[in-house]
Amino acid sequence: MNTNKKSAPKVGIVLSSGGIRGAYAHTGFILALQQLGISISAVSGCSAGALVGGVFASGKNMQAWSEAMLNVKQKQFWAPSWTGFLWSLVTKQWKGFTGMSSTEPALKFCKQQLQVQTFSECKIPFSALAKNLATGEKKIFTQGELAPRIVASSAIPVFYEPVKIDDNYYCDGALIDLAPTDAICCTHDLDILIIHHVAQRSADKSELKKIMHQPWTLVTILNMLLYQQRPWYLSEKPLVFRRCPCGCGAIIIVIEPDLPELVWPITNTGSAIMQTARQQTDELLQPYLQAIKHDASSMTHLIEDAPAKH
Repeated sequence: MNTNKKSAPKVGIVLSSGGIRGAYAHTGFILALQQLGISISAVSGCSAGALVGGVFASGKNMQAWSEAMLNVKQKQFWAPSWTGFLWSLVTKQWKGFTGMSSTEPALKFCKQQLQVQTFSECKIPFSALAKNLATGEKKIFTQGELAPRIVASSAIPVFYEPVKIDDNYYCDGALIDLAPTDAICCTHDLDILIIHHVAQRSADKSELKKIMHQPWTLVTILNMLLYQQRPWYLSEKPLVFRRCPCGCGAIIIVIEPDLPELVWPITNTGSAIMQTARQQTDELLQPYLQAIKHDASSMTHLIEDAPAKH
């Protein structure tokens, strides 16, 4: 027996926020990883990434999940009460009004798609990021019931009511961190961490002019204000290699795909987004597939330093 044989690298994935477009994109990303034969040892996600990551970690067949996403109806995740909205404004000056839509439709959809209902039952270790409204602190969920914590991670302020969990209220984790890299890398002793980043970029003047004539302009503007920060790991390239800043030595592979636009909560170009993300993941990772599967150290020469913070 050859006792010097190297064990396969442990690979984890982090799925960023990104709204409904992110849900389609992350689905295509995971389908590509499965097609490439990349085994995943841990998953973490924020907002849309928490939804897709949680479904995947629960053991759901991802082809079945992709079909569910392609057939999802808006009322399954977004059901605003416009009458209640106006009534609360006129009669109560919005006293006690916390969001245009209840999270119940999203919670029901999430529960239906999950193969298990708790973190401890997941087939792959999973964590989800949310923001604690009372303290403003980052909360990384790793235990308890999955669906409420996934929905809490995805609850966009104003548009959704915050989610109450254990006497605390939580909302969209993207308010504090677009992708929870610190929740997974060192915790699970990973050799490689692949970040799939699909959060919205800043818009220039010409793009802003276009946005003003699109449906749901207010939602797009809010997303720009909340989520347009550029995390430390990004570059201006679709693929970049970084080193884990925590000192564990893990190699971080960052993918930022070029995707079609999709304004939340519209779903009509979901199929194109899913296919684009799947194709770009395949093309970007193919040249490094053997290293990812067998020898992470062979990629160390590709690592670039992250830009210094100002």
